[in-house]
Amino acid sequence: MTEPDPYLLGPGLLPTPFTAAEIRDATGSGKLIRLLLEGPDGPLGEHVNRFRDTDDEGATLDRWAAADPKAVVSNRVTWAELQGHAAFDAGTTSVSTVTLSTPLGQLTCRRYDTDDGVFWFSIDHPGMPVQYESDGMRTTVLSIESD
Repeated sequence: MTEPDPYLLGPGLLPTPFTAAEIRDATGSGKLIRLLLEGPDGPLGEHVNRFRDTDDEGATLDRWAAADPKAVVSNRVTWAELQGHAAFDAGTTSVSTVTLSTPLGQLTCRRYDTDDGVFWFSIDHPGMPVQYESDGMRTTVLSIESD
């Protein structure tokens, strides 16, 4: 009997760009991600995501607007939940490999065009997309710092 594909989370879904284990390993003991949010009229501000208290199952995710660092929202996330965010419907999603110019440099990315938006996942940065566009908004990763 063959092992199940760890990238494939269910019937009718495309393989995810990363497994839960790859996301966990890339996060290590912690990570800080700075994001730029942009609307149709330009930049809306920077946000920060911090992963801490990591273990085999997940991490604590702290999120805040860079302009208001005391307004931190925290919750526990699992690596499987994070992987699941990239499980897109096979019938309505197309996938391609592209080069994307980002603040992190020129990156080879898996681009997912979905009914809900476009998501670019850097092959070299397991985890959240390095850029995504949805509902007239664009979010771009500005930096990734490991603890």
